[in-house]
Amino acid sequence: MLQNNSTAVKPKVYMFKDYEHLAKLFYSGATFVAFDTETTGLECQNDYLTEIGAVKFNCNGEIARYDQLIRPPVKIPPFLVELTHITNEMVENCPVASKVMPEFLSFLGDKETILVAHNAQFDLGFLNMEMMRMGLPSVPNTTIDSLPLARWVYPEFKQEAEKGQYKLQTLAKRFNVEVLSAHRADDDARVLMEIFQRILKDSIPKQKDFDPSVMEKPVQTASQLELF
Repeated sequence: MLQNNSTAVKPKVYMFKDYEHLAKLFYSGATFVAFDTETTGLECQNDYLTEIGAVKFNCNGEIARYDQLIRPPVKIPPFLVELTHITNEMVENCPVASKVMPEFLSFLGDKETILVAHNAQFDLGFLNMEMMRMGLPSVPNTTIDSLPLARWVYPEFKQEAEKGQYKLQTLAKRFNVEVLSAHRADDDARVLMEIFQRILKDSIPKQKDFDPSVMEKPVQTASQLELF
């Protein structure tokens, strides 16, 4: 087990930060996957996945969903059982991460699929640590962190008296996105997709090299072109 210190090997991450060209990318027909993880703790070097939830989508709408509980090699602490409602009994017969990760990568499709996560370093850290434990390279997909994206689009939120205005559940409440099961990866991924779509829409005045008229037209994606 890797120790949480300055000499620990950190998995590579590939972050998309060109927010001014995000709309151009999105409406080009690119495929996105909003995902979330639940874990046994906060440190990927010492803790483990208990759930991966994801929603695949593009500018034409939702494509598919993925959700899988994972059996960690350690017990889930009581405070996380209370937070996530994922119990040790629920995961005792579930597959381990080494079985789930190839399945999740298959769901992503290929390295051209763009990942979306809120506070992405946390979720990517756990995914990539499991890849390292399997002796495999990091997840190769470029990732958009919706947390700094929200800060870029809504800088005025940080002026508000109440803290935590950029938290996922706070944004969901602000944007009237229905939360069915907070702190469960499958529902958090769906909430994240809807928040990401709202953030992107609100960012249009800041976008460059983008014609907003394309938002009104269905986009033919690469997967659709393969049908012909």
